Amino acid sequence: MTDVIRLPALGPTGEYVSGTEATVHDVAGDLIGALALVPSVFVTRALSSLRKAQPLSAEERLSAIARAGDLFSTATVSGLSPDAYVHAVCRVSGLPVSVIHSAAQATGHRAHNVSRAVEAARPQDSVRDWRDPLTRTGRAVWVPKGEVFAVHASGLHPGGHSLWLEALALGYRVAVRPNPREPFTAHRLVAALRMAGFGTDHVVWLPTEHEAGAALLRGADLAYGGDDVIRKFSPSPKILAQEPGRSKILVTADQDWREHLDTIVDSASHHGGAGCVNATAVFVEGDAGPLASAVAERLGALPSAKPEEAAAVLPVQAVTSARALEKFLRMKAGDAKPWLGAEQVVDELGDGSAVLRPAVHEVDRPDAPQLDVELPFPCVWFAPWSRRDGMPALRETLTLTAFTEDDGLFAELVAEPTIANLHRGDWPTYWTDTGLPHEDYLATFLMRCKTVIRS
Repeated sequence: MTDVIRLPALGPTGEYVSGTEATVHDVAGDLIGALALVPSVFVTRALSSLRKAQPLSAEERLSAIARAGDLFSTATVSGLSPDAYVHAVCRVSGLPVSVIHSAAQATGHRAHNVSRAVEAARPQDSVRDWRDPLTRTGRAVWVPKGEVFAVHASGLHPGGHSLWLEALALGYRVAVRPNPREPFTAHRLVAALRMAGFGTDHVVWLPTEHEAGAALLRGADLAYGGDDVIRKFSPSPKILAQEPGRSKILVTADQDWREHLDTIVDSASHHGGAGCVNATAVFVEGDAGPLASAVAERLGALPSAKPEEAAAVLPVQAVTSARALEKFLRMKAGDAKPWLGAEQVVDELGDGSAVLRPAVHEVDRPDAPQLDVELPFPCVWFAPWSRRDGMPALRETLTLTAFTEDDGLFAELVAEPTIANLHRGDWPTYWTDTGLPHEDYLATFLMRCKTVIRS
């Protein structure tokens, strides 16, 4: 049996071990970790300390974040080596080990490039500092909207934590409430930031139950995330809530889908198919059946394996959770044509866990309700689409990859306000790069411009 990993809270005066712990179990139900829960009064005092703390200079912040990225991806942090960290996250999240390794490297890379990421969001004519000579004749200065930023971690993909580094870079003090199912990534990143130079009153890690989580949200100036607490308080101008991605692919009649099959399959299954940027729906101008059949054949050949095994490419969950997803999928599928149906989604591994195998269905119209069903494994819905159907079916999309030669149609897609990101050609839905927005820039939520002129 693996030793239990105990994670103390990382409060404003250092580590804190409470008398109340929450346990963390892996996908087979084995105890793997325990985290110290903090009460509401601890949260309130921590936020007060963050508010009083003086931020490091911009140069000091960027240097410390870069060092923290190196420590996160290569060093032993809080007693966990990189391999031990990857194994723990792999076992509790069920994501393939290759996905966790890749996310750890990406976090290090993004930490080194956090300046580029936030500068991409800064309005062109603004300056970062009131001391800039341009303010002598009047200039917009880009400043934070607040001082304290709360992160309510939601998803089980560890890569999402690299985003809130931008808040630290911009001068915020940050409080992170971890997801109790996968607390290791947030703890490791906060600990690495402290090792790299951030004070204990600049960034804290506060595991809480629901009531204290609400206190964290109420006490911060701005908050971001997608857990139950965030959803309870949304919508609010001080909350940026994570929403389902419902990423899509469009193939028009002037395209031979066979030339793009690799990109379509990859968009559905990359990183275990568990992300908001994985394709959920594929719209085909014409008969969607042949493409659905080809994608099902490719996805159906993916192997089943435990998440820590090198062969793993599909996510794993506890059997009870996997069976619940199977039941949900069967209910939602209704009269959709199954190319890979719900009955084959759960592949039990014999240790209390099960691989979530891909599902592929075809519906008969572009407004079928199944097309909005997003699940944490490769689950793709295919539908016919025509120019008469237009934009409605393609709306509310995090990323749309369009295979089309029609410039007029592409211009309409660019202009559609509910499509956050748009790719044309063989760019999978999950593709991104430093300096590009995910769902707009986080900095547009965190910052504002104010006029400054001085004599």
